Amino acid sequence: MCSQYAPEQGVTTVQLDHTAVYATDRHLSAEFMAAILGLGVGRQFGPFLPVDLGNGVTLDYYEKRDEPIQGQHYAFLVPDAQFDAMIGRLQKLGVTYYADPAHTEPGHINRLFGGRGAYFDDPDGHNMEIMTRPYARP
Repeated sequence: MCSQYAPEQGVTTVQLDHTAVYATDRHLSAEFMAAILGLGVGRQFGPFLPVDLGNGVTLDYYEKRDEPIQGQHYAFLVPDAQFDAMIGRLQKLGVTYYADPAHTEPGHINRLFGGRGAYFDDPDGHNMEIMTRPYARP
Protein backbone atom coordinates (compact mmCIF):
# COMPACT_ATOMS: atom_id res chain seq x y z
CA MET A 1 0.00 0.00 0.00
CA CYS A 2 1.30 3.46 -0.84
CA SER A 3 2.23 5.44 2.24
CA GLN A 4 0.10 8.37 1.08
CA TYR A 5 -2.94 6.11 1.52
CA ALA A 6 -1.91 4.61 4.85
CA PRO A 7 -4.44 5.13 7.64
CA GLU A 8 -3.74 7.95 10.05
CA GLN A 9 -2.83 6.96 13.55
CA GLY A 10 -5.65 7.52 16.00
CA VAL A 11 -8.38 7.14 13.36
CA THR A 12 -10.26 4.02 14.39
CA THR A 13 -13.81 4.37 13.12
CA VAL A 14 -15.35 5.71 9.95
CA GLN A 15 -19.07 5.32 9.40
CA LEU A 16 -21.26 5.95 6.40
CA ASP A 17 -23.73 8.74 7.21
CA HIS A 18 -25.80 8.93 4.01
CA THR A 19 -25.68 8.20 0.33
CA ALA A 20 -27.55 9.78 -2.56
CA VAL A 21 -29.68 7.43 -4.62
CA TYR A 22 -30.57 8.80 -8.05
CA ALA A 23 -34.17 8.29 -9.08
CA THR A 24 -36.44 9.46 -11.88
CA ASP A 25 -39.18 9.89 -9.25
CA ARG A 26 -37.74 10.27 -5.75
CA HIS A 27 -41.14 9.79 -4.06
CA LEU A 28 -41.87 6.54 -5.91
CA SER A 29 -38.40 5.11 -5.30
CA ALA A 30 -38.14 6.15 -1.65
CA GLU A 31 -41.63 4.83 -0.89
CA PHE A 32 -40.86 1.56 -2.71
CA MET A 33 -37.68 0.90 -0.75
CA ALA A 34 -39.18 1.99 2.56
CA ALA A 35 -42.15 -0.33 1.97
CA ILE A 36 -39.94 -3.34 1.23
CA LEU A 37 -37.72 -2.73 4.27
CA GLY A 38 -40.66 -1.94 6.54
CA LEU A 39 -39.48 1.62 7.15
CA GLY A 40 -40.88 5.11 6.68
CA VAL A 41 -39.96 7.95 4.37
CA GLY A 42 -38.69 11.07 6.12
CA ARG A 43 -39.44 14.72 5.44
CA GLN A 44 -37.88 16.26 2.38
CA PHE A 45 -34.52 17.91 3.06
CA GLY A 46 -33.59 20.27 0.24
CA PRO A 47 -33.71 18.21 -2.96
CA PHE A 48 -33.47 14.93 -1.02
CA LEU A 49 -36.12 12.55 0.26
CA PRO A 50 -34.59 10.39 3.01
CA VAL A 51 -35.20 6.83 4.11
CA ASP A 52 -33.64 6.37 7.55
CA LEU A 53 -32.19 2.87 7.87
CA GLY A 54 -32.13 3.02 11.67
CA ASN A 55 -28.37 2.68 12.09
CA GLY A 56 -27.49 6.32 11.53
CA VAL A 57 -27.42 5.96 7.74
CA THR A 58 -29.95 7.43 5.34
CA LEU A 59 -30.67 6.80 1.70
CA ASP A 60 -31.22 10.27 0.28
CA TYR A 61 -33.31 9.95 -2.87
CA TYR A 62 -32.44 12.62 -5.40
CA GLU A 63 -34.48 13.20 -8.53
CA LYS A 64 -32.48 13.12 -11.73
CA ARG A 65 -34.53 13.45 -14.91
CA ASP A 66 -32.08 15.03 -17.37
CA GLU A 67 -30.11 11.84 -18.10
CA PRO A 68 -30.49 8.07 -17.66
CA ILE A 69 -30.03 6.61 -14.19
CA GLN A 70 -26.90 4.50 -13.88
CA GLY A 71 -27.89 1.45 -11.86
CA GLN A 72 -25.99 0.90 -8.62
CA HIS A 73 -25.90 -1.91 -6.06
CA TYR A 74 -27.11 -1.38 -2.50
CA ALA A 75 -26.96 -4.17 0.09
CA PHE A 76 -28.93 -4.14 3.35
CA LEU A 77 -28.16 -6.29 6.37
CA VAL A 78 -31.62 -7.08 7.73
CA PRO A 79 -32.84 -8.96 10.81
CA ASP A 80 -33.48 -12.63 10.07
CA ALA A 81 -36.88 -12.34 11.77
CA GLN A 82 -37.95 -9.70 9.19
CA PHE A 83 -36.56 -11.35 6.04
CA ASP A 84 -39.70 -13.40 5.26
CA ALA A 85 -41.91 -10.30 5.62
CA MET A 86 -39.68 -8.44 3.15
CA ILE A 87 -39.91 -11.29 0.65
CA GLY A 88 -43.69 -11.25 1.18
CA ARG A 89 -43.84 -7.53 0.44
CA LEU A 90 -41.85 -8.07 -2.78
CA GLN A 91 -44.29 -10.81 -3.80
CA LYS A 92 -47.32 -8.67 -2.95
CA LEU A 93 -45.97 -5.88 -5.16
CA GLY A 94 -45.23 -8.33 -7.98
CA VAL A 95 -41.48 -7.69 -7.81
CA THR A 96 -39.32 -10.65 -8.83
CA TYR A 97 -36.48 -11.46 -6.46
CA TYR A 98 -33.44 -13.59 -7.23
CA ALA A 99 -30.89 -15.70 -5.38
CA ASP A 100 -27.99 -14.13 -7.27
CA PRO A 101 -26.80 -10.66 -8.30
CA ALA A 102 -26.98 -11.53 -12.01
CA HIS A 103 -30.71 -12.28 -11.62
CA THR A 104 -30.54 -15.79 -13.08
CA GLU A 105 -32.45 -17.60 -10.29
CA PRO A 106 -35.89 -15.95 -10.08
CA GLY A 107 -38.10 -16.69 -7.08
CA HIS A 108 -35.24 -18.17 -5.07
CA ILE A 109 -33.13 -16.95 -2.16
CA ASN A 110 -29.51 -17.74 -1.34
CA ARG A 111 -28.12 -19.14 1.89
CA LEU A 112 -24.68 -17.58 1.92
CA PHE A 113 -22.60 -17.63 5.13
CA GLY A 114 -25.37 -19.34 7.07
CA GLY A 115 -27.91 -16.62 6.36
CA ARG A 116 -30.48 -15.83 3.70
CA GLY A 117 -30.38 -13.29 0.92
CA ALA A 118 -32.15 -12.04 -2.18
CA TYR A 119 -31.70 -9.46 -4.94
CA PHE A 120 -34.31 -7.34 -6.69
CA ASP A 121 -34.55 -4.21 -8.82
CA ASP A 122 -35.97 -0.94 -7.58
CA PRO A 123 -38.08 1.24 -9.95
CA ASP A 124 -34.92 2.72 -11.54
CA GLY A 125 -33.03 -0.53 -11.96
CA HIS A 126 -30.78 -0.29 -8.91
CA ASN A 127 -29.82 -3.83 -7.87
CA MET A 128 -30.98 -4.05 -4.26
CA GLU A 129 -29.94 -6.84 -1.92
CA ILE A 130 -31.31 -7.96 1.42
CA MET A 131 -29.22 -10.36 3.49
CA THR A 132 -29.36 -11.68 7.02
CA ARG A 133 -25.62 -12.35 7.47
CA PRO A 134 -22.72 -10.17 6.40
CA TYR A 135 -20.30 -11.57 3.87
CA ALA A 136 -17.25 -13.28 5.30
CA ARG A 137 -14.23 -11.15 4.51
CA PRO A 138 -10.63 -12.31 4.47
